[in-house]
Amino acid sequence: MKNIAIIGSTGSIGTQTLDIVRENKDLKVVAISAGSNTALLEKQAREFMPDIVGIWDEDKAKQLRVALSDVNIRVVSGMEGLIEIATYEESQILVTAIVGMIGIRPTIEAIKAGKDIALANKETLVTAGHIIMPLAKEMGVSILPVDSEHSAIFQCIHGETNMGVNNKISRLLITASGGPFRGRKRDELKDVTVEDALKHPNWAMGRKITIDSATLVNKGLEVIEAKWLFDIEPDNIEVVVQPQSIIHSMVEFEDGSVKAQLGTPDMKLPIQYALYYPERRYLPGDRLDFTKMNGIIIDEPDCETFFGLNFAYNAIKAGGSMPTVFNAANEKAVALFLDKKIKFLQIYEIIDACMKAHTIIDNPKLEEILSTEQWVYNFIDEMDI
Repeated sequence: MKNIAIIGSTGSIGTQTLDIVRENKDLKVVAISAGSNTALLEKQAREFMPDIVGIWDEDKAKQLRVALSDVNIRVVSGMEGLIEIATYEESQILVTAIVGMIGIRPTIEAIKAGKDIALANKETLVTAGHIIMPLAKEMGVSILPVDSEHSAIFQCIHGETNMGVNNKISRLLITASGGPFRGRKRDELKDVTVEDALKHPNWAMGRKITIDSATLVNKGLEVIEAKWLFDIEPDNIEVVVQPQSIIHSMVEFEDGSVKAQLGTPDMKLPIQYALYYPERRYLPGDRLDFTKMNGIIIDEPDCETFFGLNFAYNAIKAGGSMPTVFNAANEKAVALFLDKKIKFLQIYEIIDACMKAHTIIDNPKLEEILSTEQWVYNFIDEMDI
């Protein structure tokens, strides 16, 4: 039996993780948390009967305690509650399905507590990779990627950079679908709506990450995350467009051989692989039918229209606190767009303004990362938008 904890259990990754638990009787959920969805969290608590349930707002936690008063489940709240769930002694692996930089501190504390991390919270490595990866190595903890692209790379290098060998990687090729606006130019994006941007052609994802896919910011975040996960310089990480989302990513080795991981666009595969690594087991769902494919299209990303990828490369090459600025500015801008307070292209304008205004902090500590995030939010609040 493997005991798991989940922070972000009511979101897209969290609910799909629970689907996997339903299919596998040797997984037990011992702790879960959510941001604000009290109704779904209560439903999950009653189904899986974890020892601890957390929700961010204390008032909602009080409501949840009343709602769950007939069962033996402890309810916690706030950052202290998140950390308690992340470090819960009965769990062996923490699924970080939470969105945003709020996931950094619980992840750090979970690593210190010796928990393996099934990492879906990309912001953790984007902003604090220089802290997370050395700490995980020191504590002997595995960081198991849940993003489909990073899981694909992880699967491709298994047996190449471990198990007594260290075959040199020449390039990582991270695939992008191109999002809902692939093929459009900037003039065609001036008045796109939130509803338009949320119509991803292949993947069913949360609202924030779907917008990030539309701007190509998501691929930029993945480039930064890959740098830390696989210790690869950004110049050796390339993004290519594969609209069918069949190739999830590729690895080129120094002899010219390229390994690719293929599959249907289903997040349950990388989630299950992380939970059971290195074991593979049966996963219900569709399978690729190569006889019905009309070819696999590979193209270059349009970085002249979609600036997100360029911003990311600039941020990681600048280093220090700049990736935090890139990430935080995007988080705030996407929230404004989803609230229909700005237009789609203003997401880029906000990120650009923040990055230009920031004075880089070299090798930032956790508190400096968090203070940089707050600086970004304050800067945007004072912008004339």
